[in-house]
Amino acid sequence: SYLIRMFAITAFYHRYFSHKTFKTSRPVQFFFAFLACSSTQRGPIWWAAHHRQHHKHSDQAEDTHSPVQHSFWWSHMGWFLCQKNFPTNKRFVQDWLKFKELNWLNRYDWIAPVIYALFISFCGWICENYFPALGLTCAQALDWGFFVSTVILYHGTFLINSLSHVYGTRPFETKDESRNNPWLAIITLGEGWHNNHHYFPNTIRQGFRPGEFDPTYWGLWLMAKFKLIHSCRELPAHIKKQL
Repeated sequence: SYLIRMFAITAFYHRYFSHKTFKTSRPVQFFFAFLACSSTQRGPIWWAAHHRQHHKHSDQAEDTHSPVQHSFWWSHMGWFLCQKNFPTNKRFVQDWLKFKELNWLNRYDWIAPVIYALFISFCGWICENYFPALGLTCAQALDWGFFVSTVILYHGTFLINSLSHVYGTRPFETKDESRNNPWLAIITLGEGWHNNHHYFPNTIRQGFRPGEFDPTYWGLWLMAKFKLIHSCRELPAHIKKQL
């Protein structure tokens, strides 16, 4: 449950909705937006708006969750829980406002988590009643498959905000304090190569060098092979020459 929804966040909320590093069909777009929304990190338009604002003002006063400007706990979770950051800043996401289904999901972002929790519970009920040898109950499936995994998913995602601008290496010169951190890349399926990402955010991959762990890219590569996504923006030649 953690890995599935982390992929939906990293691949679609981040690399697709925020940076448009590939293209896909409208049904696939909505399916993964719905799956990412089930992580209770709000809707796809809200998420993309905040992330684009972060890139435009990275580590400056206008950066809502910069650990350079704020405390660790504020950049980790405080900004997300603060009521002033609840509205969607639509001027950053004019391109997504034309999709009625995304606006609906963004407006009613509580529906996806409820449906996901019910689905997980139903899977647990199936196991409890038809496959008792597994020892999985409906309550256990809900607790671990939804509540526990969602809390861990929160902290895994938010560690990129709070630590990736503080701890790690800086192979590229950027205007902010973004850093590469292999441990965070493991937790977030490749998002820990944050300095790479801030140096060149318009590519489908974040692990630029061989050995830089980026499972999200592998998943998207596989989706491209099955024609679920297309027009993927790979790393350009002039960046590869710098590696």
